[in-house]
Amino acid sequence: MLDLAGPLREWIEEGRDFAVATVVAVGGSAPRPPGAALAVSADGTAIGSVSGGCVEGAVYDLCVQALRDGATLVERFGYSDEDAFAVGLTCGGTIDVMVVPYTAGRSAEGAALSAAARGEPVALARVVRGPARLLGRALLVRPSGANRGAPGAEPGGGSSEGGLGGGPDLDRTAVAEARALLDGGRTGTVELSEDGSHCPGGLTLLVESAVPPPRMIVFGAIDFAAALVRAGKFLGHHVTVCDARPVFATRARFPEADEIVVDWPDRYLRRTETDARTVLCVLTHDAKFDVPLLAEALRLPVAYVGAMGSRRTHEDRERRLREAGVSERELARLRSPIGLDLGARTPEETAVSIAAEIIATRHGGTGAPLTGTDAPIHRAGREASPQPV
Repeated sequence: MLDLAGPLREWIEEGRDFAVATVVAVGGSAPRPPGAALAVSADGTAIGSVSGGCVEGAVYDLCVQALRDGATLVERFGYSDEDAFAVGLTCGGTIDVMVVPYTAGRSAEGAALSAAARGEPVALARVVRGPARLLGRALLVRPSGANRGAPGAEPGGGSSEGGLGGGPDLDRTAVAEARALLDGGRTGTVELSEDGSHCPGGLTLLVESAVPPPRMIVFGAIDFAAALVRAGKFLGHHVTVCDARPVFATRARFPEADEIVVDWPDRYLRRTETDARTVLCVLTHDAKFDVPLLAEALRLPVAYVGAMGSRRTHEDRERRLREAGVSERELARLRSPIGLDLGARTPEETAVSIAAEIIATRHGGTGAPLTGTDAPIHRAGREASPQPV
C-alpha cells in the first residue's frame, strides 16, 4: 500500500474511511508482485491495482465488504478455464490478497503513509497469515529501528498501541527483519513463529519498504545523455547529470534532470552518496574522464556500471584500467559497450537499449526475445538480494 502513499495520505487528511487490498503472496505467473495494492474509499473511489485488470472487480467488492463489516479479509485468486466468465487470473498464476479497512486510529499505517509521502525511508510490517487475532496488525519500522504499533484488525477494531500483538519478542524480531529488508529497499515476506523465533510456520509477515527513488548518475553531457535522462526519469530514478564542462552541463540542455553537476566525474563520484540500487552510466568515452571515473565506480557496491564506446574504445579502456590497478573481478562488472543489442542508432533508441540492460540486470533477465523461450515471464528480481550485481 505504500506505493499509494500520496493519495492515501490525502484521504486520511480529508477524514475518509477506506479499505486497501494488498497482494501478500503470489504463485506461478502473476501480473503484480507482493505489495501491489488497490484502495477503495467509502464513497466508492478506487485507486491502484492488484492484478492489472483480471480480478479488480472482485477485489473492489471485497474492499466494499471490508468497509461495511469492519473486518480483515484474505482471499485467493487463481486460474480457471472452466467458466469463461469466472473471476480468475488469465496468466495461470495465483495471488493471495488481504483486504484491511482503515479508519481513524490506525497509527502505524497512517505514520507509514505520511513518511512515504514525504519521501522518507520507512517499512510497514503486517501479519498476513496467522491467528485471526493478529491478522492485519502492523508495525512501522524506520532505518533507526524505531517502531510504532497499530491497533488490531479484528472486527470492531481496537485502540491499543500493542504492536503485532504477540509480545515484545515478536515485535523485536519483526523490527530486525523489517530493517534488513528496508536497508535493501525491498518488499518481501518473513516466516516466524508467534513467539518471535525464526522457526517458520506460525506467522507470515509482509514487509513493505518505501525508499527514496534509486539514483541514476549520467556522466557526460552529450545528446545521448539527454535521451537517457528522460528514460531514467520514466523508470523512476532520481537522475543526476555530471560533466566537467560548464558550457555543456546546463539546465537548458537537461531540463528533466533532477540535478546538474559541473565537476570532474571521478571527484564527484567520490564525494556523492551511492548505494546498492545506484546506476552509473558513463557516456563521455574520453579516457581522461573514463579511466579515473571507472576505477572508482567499479569498486563501489552499486547496481550497474555501464560505459559507452566502440569495441576498440572498450579494449583500450580495459587496458588502461588494468594499468590503473583495476582487478579482473572488478572489470567483470563493467557493462561495455553499454546497452543491449537492439540495433539502436538514434540517441532515443540508444537510451532504450541502455534502459533495457539496466532492467535486465536488476531482475536477472537475459535480454532475449520472449518468443521461442520457455522461461517464466514474471520472475523474482535481483533486488531480492542487497548485493551488487
